[in-house]
Amino acid sequence: MSQQIMIPGACGVAIKCKDGVVLGNDNRATWGYTVANKSTKKVFKINEYIGIAAYGLIGDWQILVKIMKAQANLYLLDAGERISTKSMGKLVSNYLYSRKMFPLYTNLVIAGVDNDGPKLYTLDAIGSLMPDDYGTAGTGMLLSIGILEAEYKKDMSVQDGVKLVEKAIKSAIKRDAMSGNGIDILTITKDGAKEKHIEIKELGE
Repeated sequence: MSQQIMIPGACGVAIKCKDGVVLGNDNRATWGYTVANKSTKKVFKINEYIGIAAYGLIGDWQILVKIMKAQANLYLLDAGERISTKSMGKLVSNYLYSRKMFPLYTNLVIAGVDNDGPKLYTLDAIGSLMPDDYGTAGTGMLLSIGILEAEYKKDMSVQDGVKLVEKAIKSAIKRDAMSGNGIDILTITKDGAKEKHIEIKELGE
């Protein structure tokens, strides 16, 4: 008898702004119909200029993030400069594709700021790498994407981008039972990365 794989929910959102990128995700981890944890981190800094918002099995994307952080450090030591968002996206894509027969159960949005401006890519479990202006991942995807479609503007600032990401995630977690319990926001500009946490009480729930 095969064991059923239960994939925790999420509402990962990332957008590209004129002066940087904004990534966000909720804090709820579920196992079936049970809330297993209320403070799960699902958005990460790879370095000061690249971030990842993740959805899927927690152990799968946690180990992937650890590997990519190490790869970014090795690149810096070897090349003498930081890895670009595009190169990091390709690195993650190649790693996921190399495991396509035994895939990691994860979907990702990678975003960062390179010397030639902000970049954003979405990836599925077997490494399909797709550039875009915004991306979502998780069970809250369908609920959050409508907000982005209606309100996203290419020339918006990071400050306005934070408000849009918050709004998109808030809209999703009000209807998606598998996501909730707060929001982590990661903003990245040419000056580096800043992290922010929003408690659930701030969301009016």
